[in-house]
Amino acid sequence: MSVFSLSNLKKTWYYLQKNGIRNAVWAVLERIGQEQEVYTWQEPDEKTLSFQREHSASLRISVVVPTYRTKKEHLEAMLNSVSRQSYPHWELIVADAGDTAESVQDWAKKNGICLRKAADASNLAEWKDQSIVLSTLSENKGISANTNAGIELAAGDAVGLLDHDDLLTANALWEMADCLEKEKKRGKQKLVLFSDEDKCDGAASRFYEPNFKPDFDGELLLTNNYICHFTVIETAFLKELKLRSGFDGAQDYDLMLRAYAAGGQFVHVPKVLYHWRCHEASTASNPQSKRYAYEAGQRALEDYCLRKGWKATVSGLKHLGFYREDYEDSVFCQRPEIGIWAKPLPGGRDIFGIRHPKGFLVSGLYENDGSMRYAGLRKGYSGPMHRAALQQSAPAADLRSMVVCSALKERYAQTIAELKEACQGLPTAAQETKILQKSMEFCKEATAAGYGILWDPQA
Repeated sequence: MSVFSLSNLKKTWYYLQKNGIRNAVWAVLERIGQEQEVYTWQEPDEKTLSFQREHSASLRISVVVPTYRTKKEHLEAMLNSVSRQSYPHWELIVADAGDTAESVQDWAKKNGICLRKAADASNLAEWKDQSIVLSTLSENKGISANTNAGIELAAGDAVGLLDHDDLLTANALWEMADCLEKEKKRGKQKLVLFSDEDKCDGAASRFYEPNFKPDFDGELLLTNNYICHFTVIETAFLKELKLRSGFDGAQDYDLMLRAYAAGGQFVHVPKVLYHWRCHEASTASNPQSKRYAYEAGQRALEDYCLRKGWKATVSGLKHLGFYREDYEDSVFCQRPEIGIWAKPLPGGRDIFGIRHPKGFLVSGLYENDGSMRYAGLRKGYSGPMHRAALQQSAPAADLRSMVVCSALKERYAQTIAELKEACQGLPTAAQETKILQKSMEFCKEATAAGYGILWDPQA
């Protein structure tokens, strides 16, 4: 999608009104840079799909789709994307709340797909691969209640959640079933699988803005529903949780938060398996079209904090759909599992006399290999999917930019003293090497003792 599209211009105008001209300029400059990155969606080749058809797991997947006055062309595209799956052991449950059932029946008849009506219980007595279960609801009770009606009918080992106008890639169910089977063999329970995704235009002819997600990070989940699409959840676990109508608009986010709180084990499948269709009424294309969804997301987070017993204020960030928590007294008072609260290094000289550039983010957030996350990102930019502006877990953090809990204070002070002595007289590069080494060692000790590291770019 062009950076100068009508959709992007609308987003920019709203962003300017909400956040001011300075922030809007930074956002536009960053977006222009992102537009220069080339992305081409590549369908799995026939050789791959043929292999998958011949080497499938035995698990059964129920795909649940709530429908309501769905455009016929979008409905048929969604149905086609499910029917062409390389994985054979699926059923599609359509919970229709209005004016879509007849189109589903016509499509099934035209394509030779077995269609079973939920109203006839005898039709559902046995599992049938590659079939449609059609449930005609008596009224439209909202997205959560409608989806729950479909979930109740699920007979598979796991349930995949699909929107009525979106698309699955041809290998989506195979990849999910393969991962699910492997994780179950490892003894994992309450599994929640999620994949990468991209967006497509209304005609599904152009694909853009891929979302290559990080592996599961509970802290990042507390800032936005980065799990999003495509999710596959073990059926028994999902039926236990269900969706809550009080959070319609952010019902999927509320579901992920409650799954996390209930001990769900999240597994990332790092492949684009879902195309999120963008049109004027969708939040993917026009974030202002469903402001209530972002308000519901904030309420879902507030409910999560309340359930955890945290005294925290949840607030929205500059970008719609992104949030942060500010803890009463301190994060350590409310969350004793956090041992290190880290932030980016400020511009100018640090406690060792080393000067840091003022125009670029020095995150002080380290990966396990010692590389710095978000290195080279300009200050004022928010990074891919705004993650550089979000609270998140850190494998390690820089000693110069952290606050530690009471139990770690003595060891921290000792480490700083040792480091200052070791750095005396060394050139800057050698000092940085020493600081990195000691930072990694200290954080490794802290995490081995059971403490988490929370990186907060706005600390």
